[in-house]
Amino acid sequence: MKGRILIVDDEEGLREALAEKLRASDYEVQTADSAESGLSRLSKFGPDLVITDLRMPGLSGLELTEKLKETKPEIDVIVMTGHEEMSSAVDAMKAGAFDYLVKPVRLARVEDLVDRCLREQKLNAEAAEDDATSVADEDLPERPQIVGRDPRMIEIYKMIGVLARNRATVLVRGETGTGKELIARAVHAHSQHADEPFIAVNCTAVSDTLLESELFGHVKGAFTGAVGSKKGYFELAGSGTIFLDEIGDTSPDFQAKLLRVLQDRTFYPVGGEQPRTTEARVVAATHQPLEELVEEGSFREDLYFRLRVVEISVPPLRERRGDIRDLAGTLLGRIRRETGQNVERISEPALERLEAHPWTGNVRELENVLTRAAIVARGRTISEDHLHMEAAPSEWAGTGEGGEDALDTVIAAHIRGVLERTEGNRSEAARIMEVSRSRLRRLLDRLEIDGD
Repeated sequence: MKGRILIVDDEEGLREALAEKLRASDYEVQTADSAESGLSRLSKFGPDLVITDLRMPGLSGLELTEKLKETKPEIDVIVMTGHEEMSSAVDAMKAGAFDYLVKPVRLARVEDLVDRCLREQKLNAEAAEDDATSVADEDLPERPQIVGRDPRMIEIYKMIGVLARNRATVLVRGETGTGKELIARAVHAHSQHADEPFIAVNCTAVSDTLLESELFGHVKGAFTGAVGSKKGYFELAGSGTIFLDEIGDTSPDFQAKLLRVLQDRTFYPVGGEQPRTTEARVVAATHQPLEELVEEGSFREDLYFRLRVVEISVPPLRERRGDIRDLAGTLLGRIRRETGQNVERISEPALERLEAHPWTGNVRELENVLTRAAIVARGRTISEDHLHMEAAPSEWAGTGEGGEDALDTVIAAHIRGVLERTEGNRSEAARIMEVSRSRLRRLLDRLEIDGD
């Protein structure tokens, strides 16, 4: 017998199917149709693992998980639900669940998860016998306050639940517009220090000198204009969160100072001689290939590893098209509140067109498209005619005639349009087009565009 499993679910068909599958794999299994019934069997049966539904009459699966972690912390819990909203996943993982599954569940997937759970229990027991002092890592994914049913998003949601229990440094990676700051905010909001400040800093929006002053503060007379001392964000954040967006664009000098903060939690204000300390968690984000920057020598390898304690990779929207309808509905609700437009739905042809678009600007581009559509729509429905979506740069090559000259004309028009939208801000334009600032500069020179 490989282990004892208690299955708690008010849905008899699934409950018995799981039980049959696990019994066939040499597990001893008992079932219960409610959390209350499951709790009554604990002492006599002594399960190693409880698999529970989230929503049931009486006590919920979340309440069952919390009770088990209070009274029987050695029993692991796997939570199942047919409602894949973010909050339930975060709450389950915060309560200490081993993992979280969205129905309909594949029986083979459940069996694999049970096997992994019990293997980890055995490893932990062996480590305890060896008087190990370190806690075994929980190989658990995570999930944030973001919309999406894609399996990769559910894994992100679960990771956020895990991060809520610790203070690890986090590196969020993904293309521009995927929602990296939203994920950072979710990490903070679900942490034990959610009542402390969350401070977001765009590392490309200010000069290196100003960035250092903003983060670390400065003393009176440190530089021209420093008429008084000023506390930096690391000091003001307390034990909250500092979100450093576009960390890959920072200078080596700044990187060295940030490394010191991550290593020993100390920093010096600009012009100061006395070190100060910080308890803030650092969440950094980038769309840059940091490994390539490390190879080029423009990003410190030691900082790269310090930032990458926990890494969250956000998939681009084009790789999770199944989420577009849910995202569109959620965004439309927010847009309706912010604009006052009385737009309540999106027509089926419009939804199909949204699903077919490449979304190189990801969720941010989708929000912009829907905002414009909501403003121009006359009634309560966004139709296909209301959608205005520009072709992505990757779609231009080979679509017209005239060779390189024609392509350059299209690219130049796109760059001019982006620079106009950003009011000439090259850093922001580079972010929108997902190119480095140096590459944008070369394009401006080659195409003879005045980017100022």
